[in-house]
Amino acid sequence: MKAIMTKYLGPTVFHGSSIKAFDKDGNTTTIPYPYELSGEEAYRKAAIALCAKMGWPTNLVGGETGDGYVFCFGLM
Repeated sequence: MKAIMTKYLGPTVFHGSSIKAFDKDGNTTTIPYPYELSGEEAYRKAAIALCAKMGWPTNLVGGETGDGYVFCFGLM
């Protein structure tokens, strides 16, 4: 089963806040923090962006880890 981890990246001098989504195989994407969303939905958006990039399904089930959220594929 594939797991997608997400984590918040704080702002820098050059970039605003963002969320990074990645897996253990090194696939990754980073999106600007979606301020219109809150909590899990903001992190889910990053996980869905990684799914779109990789051509994976987007039926995700997620949970909080303390460092962010982890998402796995739900039943089809």
